[in-house]
Amino acid sequence: MSHNNWVVHKFGGTSVANSDRYKSVVKIIGEMKNSDRKAVVVSAMSKVTDALFEIIRLAELRDTNYEVKLKEILEKHLECANELLTKENSAHLLSVFNKDISDISEVLRGIWHARECSAQTAELLSGYGELWSAQLLRLAFVENGTPCTWLDAREVLFVEPFRHTVAVLWPESSAQVKKWLPTINEDLVIITGYVASTKKGIATSLKRNGSDFSASIFAQLLQAKEISIWTDVDGVMSADPRLVPDAVVLKEMSYAEASELAYFGAKVVHPDTMSPAIQNQIPIRIRNTFNPKAAGTRISAEISQTPPVKGFATIENMSLINVEGTGMVGIPGVSERLFGALKEIGVSVVMISQASSEQSICIAVSNAQAEAARVAILKTFEAEISRREIQNVIVLNDCSVMAMVGDGMAKTPGIAGRLFSALGKARANCLAIAQGSSERNISVVVPKSQIHRAVRAAHSAFFLSNQTLSVGVIGLGGVGSTFLNQLSEQFEKLRNTRGIDIRLRGIANSKKMHVDETGMNISNWKSLITKATQNSDLTNFSTFINESHYPHAVIIDMSASDATTDKYREWMESGINIITANKKAGSGKLNYYKEILSTARKSNRYFLYETTVGAGLPVIRTLKDLVETGDEVLEIEGVLSGTLSFLFNSYDGKTPFSEVLKSAKENGFTEPDPRDDLSGSDVGRKLVILAREAGIEISRDDVKIENLVPQYLQTLPTDEFMSRVHEMDKQMLDLVTKAKNSNQALRFVARVGVGIHPEVGLRMLSPEHPFARLSGTDNMILFRTKRYSEQPMIIQGPGAGPAVTAAGVFAELLRLADNLGAPQ
Repeated sequence: MSHNNWVVHKFGGTSVANSDRYKSVVKIIGEMKNSDRKAVVVSAMSKVTDALFEIIRLAELRDTNYEVKLKEILEKHLECANELLTKENSAHLLSVFNKDISDISEVLRGIWHARECSAQTAELLSGYGELWSAQLLRLAFVENGTPCTWLDAREVLFVEPFRHTVAVLWPESSAQVKKWLPTINEDLVIITGYVASTKKGIATSLKRNGSDFSASIFAQLLQAKEISIWTDVDGVMSADPRLVPDAVVLKEMSYAEASELAYFGAKVVHPDTMSPAIQNQIPIRIRNTFNPKAAGTRISAEISQTPPVKGFATIENMSLINVEGTGMVGIPGVSERLFGALKEIGVSVVMISQASSEQSICIAVSNAQAEAARVAILKTFEAEISRREIQNVIVLNDCSVMAMVGDGMAKTPGIAGRLFSALGKARANCLAIAQGSSERNISVVVPKSQIHRAVRAAHSAFFLSNQTLSVGVIGLGGVGSTFLNQLSEQFEKLRNTRGIDIRLRGIANSKKMHVDETGMNISNWKSLITKATQNSDLTNFSTFINESHYPHAVIIDMSASDATTDKYREWMESGINIITANKKAGSGKLNYYKEILSTARKSNRYFLYETTVGAGLPVIRTLKDLVETGDEVLEIEGVLSGTLSFLFNSYDGKTPFSEVLKSAKENGFTEPDPRDDLSGSDVGRKLVILAREAGIEISRDDVKIENLVPQYLQTLPTDEFMSRVHEMDKQMLDLVTKAKNSNQALRFVARVGVGIHPEVGLRMLSPEHPFARLSGTDNMILFRTKRYSEQPMIIQGPGAGPAVTAAGVFAELLRLADNLGAPQ
């Protein structure tokens, strides 16, 4: 029978936690319909090894609870055997367990009397869990009708133990395996993980993670063609899913990539464990016992350049130690002395970064070892410090290291640039940076408080997850509610086709707010705000939206409140991007307007306000383009109110003006109080915004505004005004009649320019004027510039209604996602 068609399967403690899990293992292996011989390396039942070490500790302390704990372990295995096996086989195992428990008890009594346990004895006792587990599994296969034998690894696997590791004695082990193989006829062998023997035949272990190591060792000894490590996850993840919920399972990766990720704490097979497989180029597949149909992750010698970045891993609770001094420049042996001092006290250095000028060396160590490392460095360089050749030994605690790993990084330009751009946009401060010459790994140190945000932003930048935006919406009136409905309709499409993950984490009106940690169901927003019990609080709202583990935060202001615009500077300084349809900021005090724009630049935040003029029309963007390309704006003239455009496009004197106004209000074309439109103040604000964009520094007080509402109606409550609005009918009829008699059109026009006093009001225009040909709610804006002096640039389109304004806000949100790095 051939002995070189083996496949090794390793099942960890969670995979054999109870009788149901043992049955799953039998089912998984039983459903593999191929000619491969199978070696199943098995761990102890879940938590049994830890329990055995705890029993040893209790015996050393002369705590009688060790007997209770030992009995609990026995009962756990008997319960599993009774549920899994026939009475006959269960009785057989009971006799095996009782004999082993008797032997263990005798050893524990010796520990009790001696009050100490040798390392050799602890190794012996801690390995019983694997012996019991292997025999349980073997009998489960036999009862399932699968011919099967088991192997106590101590009979063939020999190692030389050290303090934290072991060296496999390959010649001796290989010789024993060659003697053993001809003695078995079964195609399925259950092998104890974790345990081994010394050269003298004394029982020992492979230390922590030993069962994975066992699988790799036996794969080499059996010349297996593949190793499957069965765990409780679907494979190696692109990032820790606790930090990045959208982390994905990697289909394949190289040994080197797996080693790098494992070094930095990723849940991958340990590099030491993989060593025998790497030496013999045996592929390792990480698979899920709880989801056996998943393909898992294949780890092999093959190098894949795509994607260039495979994943991210983090180590938390770290400290940075920076040693600085001009006396280090060009002096041989400084690094050797530094690392020698740390080695002497057993400090492990996770990362090293050195300035090319040689004036500083930065190292990352665990928080727990930071103070000891600092003292050792100060002692080692005492003379240099006294001579001021070394000026500083600075310790920065509570840091985290993030590693980005991928074989393809070496041949892909711009990888580092994309990483640091993403970290910058996510407001993650890089304290130290290191990259190996292989270019397979870039490591950065950030404050611990920023690691969630950093790894999510970096992960998103390389398309391993959706671009995630933490979004808060303020103002749930006509425009706000329409925007949320539009967002709800497009949410899945944006996520699936554009990779934009919009998390609506907060909604607020003037009275109440509702927040949700992971993002609410947008289609239920109306019900959520209705049932909300939390009072609106702009400070608490913005703090929640800006939580650190989301890479990007944006507040969308669709209110008309001064309270929100007063917070813009504070929000941007804290890292929040702003999209606003609120005109108060752009038309408020000139100094504050300048401060908002300055804060956006300094904070590297986006302040987007296209919809403050022209609803969804590209008015502000077009004006910006003209100015930024060097054109000079001579005059701006426009019909800037969709409401007033509708009124004067529709009103011909035949239907009373009050009826036309009520119709506009019913269609959502007016503000809740139509006097906000009729007063001209809204148009005045828009004119101020446009003037400032053109470089004309004016304030609202500079604008001459014609108020269409008679003074005696201006201060009435809204309902009373609407009941008396018919009192405006004669005034408006006289105006439109006068215009008709002159063969002119009546339009509400805003105008500003070089040498032109800013004004807003009714004008009678000839039929040839572009404004005279408007219809519906159309806005029209004319830009006369040096380049467009003879024929002005004209922008025209709907300028009122919740749908078009909401669509403009939506477009700004997508533009923000593009700017923050979402796929185009």
